[in-house]
Amino acid sequence: MSVLLHISDTHFGTEQPAVVAALKVLAQAQQPELVVLTGDITQRARRAQFAAASRFTQSLGAKVLALPGNHDIPLFNLVARVFYPYAGFSAAFGEQMEPVYSSAELLVLGVNTTRAHRHRHGEISPEQIERVAAQLERASAQQLRVVVVHQPIDTPYAAEQQHRVRGHVLAQRRWAQAGADLVLGGHIHLPYVMPLAGLVRSMWAVQAGTAVSRRVRAGVPNSVNLMRWGASMPGGECVVEQWDFDALTQAFVCQRTHTLKPAR
Repeated sequence: MSVLLHISDTHFGTEQPAVVAALKVLAQAQQPELVVLTGDITQRARRAQFAAASRFTQSLGAKVLALPGNHDIPLFNLVARVFYPYAGFSAAFGEQMEPVYSSAELLVLGVNTTRAHRHRHGEISPEQIERVAAQLERASAQQLRVVVVHQPIDTPYAAEQQHRVRGHVLAQRRWAQAGADLVLGGHIHLPYVMPLAGLVRSMWAVQAGTAVSRRVRAGVPNSVNLMRWGASMPGGECVVEQWDFDALTQAFVCQRTHTLKPAR
């Protein structure tokens, strides 16, 4: 069985030490094969914030697939924003802006949805859509096919639809056609799992809340997702677990479980 830990919106610079410590304990207990970090790693794209984020992810004891979010591009340093917007991210997590992870049971494809000319909103270009589709079409039947973005591919909340990544309609249709199972995202600090409607096959949006930052929404605690998939899972099921930080016990606890049946 493969275990994937999905964390997002860590916003280092606003991290809470107790929550950081609890997330390390969760990772040590669950032993994920891969940690996926869906952007907004830092609060203001500062060198010290990226360094802290890098130390944290290295402490989790797993391979890491990280994408930049809009907060990972300098906001106030206009020279850096225009000429080297990803310098801090690259120094901490490598030059690859659209990383790929492949194993016998997992295919995880990163898509950089940030744009230096946009402050908040994300975008998926037609070229990115087709590149990912071609990779999905080469996947094996045994692999869970996961696409990773920062801004959400969709949301069930009317008030949040303005935050959907530009190009989401075409991306959903093409990636479902190519065989994607899940699209992971963050950005809005709301965890949910939702089926994507009107597609040729089943595909789900899986969103993570903010993992360790104090920038939580009212009534929505820090949270992360764990995904379980593989030959040892019953009936070809993928289980997505939402783990929330519990202030009383100072630990992450499983709050809800979604059992999905990817088409094969």
